[in-house]
Amino acid sequence: MKFVEKGEEPDELVSWKADGDVDWVPTYAGLAGEPKQALHAALLAEQGWLCCYCESQIDDSDSHIEHLRPQSDPLVDALDFSNLLCSCQRVTRKGDPLHCGNAKGNWYDAALFVVPIDPTCEARFDYTGNGRILPAQQGDAAAEETIKKLALDIPNLRARRTEVLTPFLDDLTDDELRLFVTGYLVKGQDGRFNPFWATIKNMFGDILN
Repeated sequence: MKFVEKGEEPDELVSWKADGDVDWVPTYAGLAGEPKQALHAALLAEQGWLCCYCESQIDDSDSHIEHLRPQSDPLVDALDFSNLLCSCQRVTRKGDPLHCGNAKGNWYDAALFVVPIDPTCEARFDYTGNGRILPAQQGDAAAEETIKKLALDIPNLRARRTEVLTPFLDDLTDDELRLFVTGYLVKGQDGRFNPFWATIKNMFGDILN
């Protein structure tokens, strides 16, 4: 899980919400067209086009807007930008293993949910050479429950992490590995991060120190 630093909500969303009056109250259910597209684009950009949970690469066609605290909670403002992220699996097919936002559903427990907007979230997880994600500290109940509820350690995601990891496990000199890791972790000129960014940082980031 990569830390997501929240920015300002897009102007299009601000203007749309400002149009509310006694006759019309803006709601998430009523959000559509340009304001919703601008919101989706802003979320993708601030996440570097990575899923907020598993860090697979996403775009507007295969991601959906995710509420950290669920819309079903009457105390939640469904249009609060600080509560919004982008998750993968916009469309699922029968038999597809659900993970991330689709697996989470309406679950939320502040004491047991490690969230991507927490600056310490990256340090809460470790990764292995066969693609597993584990709590970094034994007994970290929140990290364990987050992995479970978001299905972050399912075989599908393990395999995809392993595919990304494999070139880093080749017989490389320290200098070669350092260059490889540096290049992988830097954000591209198009604003995109490479997939499973935190996996590579966790396993190989020490070589940059």
